Amino acid sequence: MAASGKFTVLVRQLSTSSAAAQLVKPPVQVFGLEGRYACALYSAASKTKALDAVEKDLKGLQSQMRSDPKMRDLLRDPTTKRNVKAAALKDVAAKVKYNAATGNLLTLLAENGRLGRLDGIINAFSLIMAAERGEVVCEVKTAKPLDDGQRKQLENALKAFLKPNQTIRLTSQVDSALIGGMVVSIGDKYVDMSVASKIKKYTDIITSPV
Repeated sequence: MAASGKFTVLVRQLSTSSAAAQLVKPPVQVFGLEGRYACALYSAASKTKALDAVEKDLKGLQSQMRSDPKMRDLLRDPTTKRNVKAAALKDVAAKVKYNAATGNLLTLLAENGRLGRLDGIINAFSLIMAAERGEVVCEVKTAKPLDDGQRKQLENALKAFLKPNQTIRLTSQVDSALIGGMVVSIGDKYVDMSVASKIKKYTDIITSPV
């Protein structure tokens, strides 16, 4: 009950709507503190039909965070007072013309000392928006980069997990530690088919006491 109350307050702080207490449930669950902020932002943006605008804001902000050292320093510097960060980000939001919900999120995170969570919040919001469009996010890790043929073959195999109205959004990463095979995460399903996991399994069997 206490958690629900805090969530309602969070939505009210993010939203410019007087009906902020009426939560809009996201199409998919996201967890942790980042998930709670992302859900609150989704609810607030839904009320003003600003989901696409907020998503665009966050994508641009995330790109800037990764490419601009000054922006990273502003967000992460623990010596800068919270009210100074909040004022600076409010000014940035006005100059860049961010949606009101995006600006409210940045100010709220600055005031609560949680700007370090921003990247995770953006990722969680992206997952919600993917589900909003009927997309299922699938992450694949392989020891070597996938070529076009392998990627297409994998996409076709993963479509078996989808509902008729869903599409797949595939992202891939390279992790040489896997040695071979792949690790696949789709929705709430996780499959480890890597050579590294097989070696560990057999090593555990060999070294376990008889």
